[in-house]
Amino acid sequence: MGDARKKNLWGFLRYGLGFYRNPPYIEDQLREADVRSATYLTAVVCLVEIAMILRYVRNWVLPGKVASVGEFFHYTSAYWWLLGSAVLILVYGVLYLKGKLGRLRRLSSVLIFLYFAFGIYFGITTGMHDFSRGRMILCFLTMLMYVTVICVWRPFSSVVLIGGIGWLFVWLLNNRTFDKAGNQLTLSEGDFINYVTFLIILCILVIAVYFQRYSDAKKSWELRKIAVTDDLTGIPNMRKFNEDARACMEKSRLDGKYPMFLVFDLANFQTYNDRFDYAGGDKLLIEMGKILVSAFPGEPAARQFGDIFSVLTNAEDYLDRAARVRGQVRAAHPTETYLDVKVGAYRMKDSTRDARHAVDRARHALKQLHDREDEFFLEYDEQMSRDYSLKQHVLNNVDDAVREGYIKVYYQPVMWAEDETLAGCEALARWIDPKFGFLSPGVFIPTLEEGRQIHKLDLCIYDSVCRQIRECLDQGLPVLPTSMNFSRLDFELMDAVGELEKLVAKYQIPKEYLHVEITESAITNDVDGLKRAVSRLHDGRYGSYAVWLDDFGSGYSSMNVLKDFDFDLLKIDMEFLKNFHNNQSSRKIISCIINLAGDLHMRTLCEGVETREAVDFLREAGCGRLQGYYYGKPMPYEEILARIQDGTYKLRSAPLPAEREA
Repeated sequence: MGDARKKNLWGFLRYGLGFYRNPPYIEDQLREADVRSATYLTAVVCLVEIAMILRYVRNWVLPGKVASVGEFFHYTSAYWWLLGSAVLILVYGVLYLKGKLGRLRRLSSVLIFLYFAFGIYFGITTGMHDFSRGRMILCFLTMLMYVTVICVWRPFSSVVLIGGIGWLFVWLLNNRTFDKAGNQLTLSEGDFINYVTFLIILCILVIAVYFQRYSDAKKSWELRKIAVTDDLTGIPNMRKFNEDARACMEKSRLDGKYPMFLVFDLANFQTYNDRFDYAGGDKLLIEMGKILVSAFPGEPAARQFGDIFSVLTNAEDYLDRAARVRGQVRAAHPTETYLDVKVGAYRMKDSTRDARHAVDRARHALKQLHDREDEFFLEYDEQMSRDYSLKQHVLNNVDDAVREGYIKVYYQPVMWAEDETLAGCEALARWIDPKFGFLSPGVFIPTLEEGRQIHKLDLCIYDSVCRQIRECLDQGLPVLPTSMNFSRLDFELMDAVGELEKLVAKYQIPKEYLHVEITESAITNDVDGLKRAVSRLHDGRYGSYAVWLDDFGSGYSSMNVLKDFDFDLLKIDMEFLKNFHNNQSSRKIISCIINLAGDLHMRTLCEGVETREAVDFLREAGCGRLQGYYYGKPMPYEEILARIQDGTYKLRSAPLPAEREA
């Protein structure tokens, strides 16, 4: 118990006197507070000293009591010294607080101490002079208070400094002060008591100011720590990472190095989370943070979000370290064979760029690893740079492309299998960009889906198709029933059915000319919502649309889709026709699908038809429609009309099939 009390007492004294080491941030805050005080108080001193000089001019120079300029500066030298030093500290303080001094900020303590020493010297000499003339020692007391408030140091330093200066001043008064007659003077007992009381109060005041500043600095430090620390793992967050990365890149530039940005992903983390709940997942994230800090000591590392971590390193063996991180994670969880670590990398060669630029590119490289089971590390390269720039261009310019007409509709013909006459066509988006030229749909469609902007493209296609049909009707040209693709996101990001209804009403299009294709992948999310949408398409206010199931067989829920939805046509995925002539199983599967669709009262269309052999087989199997390069690639509608005109494509003489017959 006694040891505990002693420890508590020592802790109290240690804290009260300031015998502890502050973090650098708190020391910087305390130093800045000293500079701020010095700036404000020296501004006041400048005004006071200028007033004192003007007072001297009025009382001594103007009446002619001072004979020369030299004599004027001799008698006002103390004022000029105080004014000059105050101006110096004032200018330094202003530049310091504005962050303009760079490495000269380190001189703040030295300059303020020199100013402190000069102020004390001025106070002592003036105080002794006043005391020898029988006046009060207010100048010394004022200067002592002034400089100690500027230099608010640790409590033990303030007590020692104020006590030592106070004792020195009393000793000088009692031993080195004489009146005009040469008699030695001493401080009276009453004045001494008042003087000591003043020093005690001054110590208490300075200590109180220190602890107030310390408290403010500590709160600021704690808030900053919260602001720059990931609350789960305890390692820095991306705000701190960006700050540290900026300094690291500048140092690397001076050293002639190019730092490497690494982005780590705990692959299949969601599966781990499902197995061990959120508490287990959090424990794994904390573990990952410690492993990264250990593998890259002293280098910026942060948790970006979720299970994504970022590291900036100058280490030449960064790949070995990344592999070591992966190995430690997998070794710590040997039974979780699905758990892995993937790493995307980007080498920053332009130190003027923001760290976020590099992290984005490292993450882009990381995304390319998702489909590469055997690889764990991939560095961003020139091809990725071109792909990334193109994707950013797509996302940033889709609105302009729609507005300026860069999005074009190309039509791929669909033929009746029975007599190979034109049954209709499928509307497909093409982007002809003024900068990049003809963009591949394999690039801009997935990019817009990932960026959740695909609905802008699709709505543009719907409008263009309806306008094209209206123009053909008005001009008496052949009109082909056209199918249009509705993606999963169309139903999330807009009222797809409502928008289509608006266009049909706007252009006055008979609905038998429009078919709606819904991809199988669109059905896996909001089944109930999609059922309602299909019902609306079948039971519209102005008639019914034919609703097709696109890419049948490309997913894993094909049979459930057929069970739960009422489609008019089943569109067989083109993958079934690849090498079908050498694969009897493909033929049997296609035949079964066609028969199944017939039993469910659905029509059929097969994509990917490229050979005569495929045409003959599908016709014999009972497939109703055919689509593929054998009959033509996607083309402008004008080209289809030209092929109808020259006899390449033939139209049936019979009227259009019934609406629901599609």
